[in-house]
Amino acid sequence: MKTATAILPQNLRILRELGERIQLARLRRKLSAEQMAERTGLGRKTIYHIEQGSPTVAMGSYLQVLFVLGLEKDLTTVAAADPLGRKLQDAGIVTYKRAPRQSKKP
Repeated sequence: MKTATAILPQNLRILRELGERIQLARLRRKLSAEQMAERTGLGRKTIYHIEQGSPTVAMGSYLQVLFVLGLEKDLTTVAAADPLGRKLQDAGIVTYKRAPRQSKKP
């Protein structure tokens, strides 16, 4: 028996938006869902679930669809700019308790 995936409502909205964008990209290219399934090697039902933004579909399947659409590079931008992470990293920089020694002048 499968259990439901615990996912926050805002994250479900994000996945639904992603699925909708993927579907629009497919339609702009005039590809049917059946053609997409053939080109990705995925089942027609999986394509449907991706376009619905299902959280149970493997990330690799989403990537395969993006690849067929020529949008796989978009995935490389995820978390590329991480201002919060960089601030946290910078805040963790070690500071010395003492100033460095000054060299003696001859």
